[in-house]
Amino acid sequence: MNTIVYIGIGSNMGDRQANCENSIGRLKDKGIFAKKVSSMHETKPWGVENQADFINMAAEAETSLSPAELLKALKEIEKEMGRQETIIWEPRIIDLDILFYDDAVIDTEYLHIPHQLLHKRDFVLMPLSEIAPDKMHPVLKKTVRQLKEELTGGNSV
Repeated sequence: MNTIVYIGIGSNMGDRQANCENSIGRLKDKGIFAKKVSSMHETKPWGVENQADFINMAAEAETSLSPAELLKALKEIEKEMGRQETIIWEPRIIDLDILFYDDAVIDTEYLHIPHQLLHKRDFVLMPLSEIAPDKMHPVLKKTVRQLKEELTGGNSV
């Protein structure tokens, strides 16, 4: 049985748009089938601000992979595309994050679902709200639309 997952996609090195599109194309090879993809959003860096702007997107996909297998597959795509392990929030050719895995709540040393910072990041909520505005956060019990409005004060940035 397939599970609906939401993936955050970001790049701020090289051809950012092509990197994002390339990562979406690679999902299928790992058994992750994109059903909806947001538009691209150019956003300011978060965490470490002295770096190039990002292109951010979100994708809704179906997969039969377990959460751990999904994480492994996304890390493999990042590595295949040339991502190097760096300091947290540093520039990256591609960043793929599990935002939601159906309605699962998982909190382990290596895996946090839903993504533990998604409700604090406009660069995640903007594209995610395009494709899943009514998706309910299983912990916060608010929709993606509500989380985005709370974060932006009702304004789209």
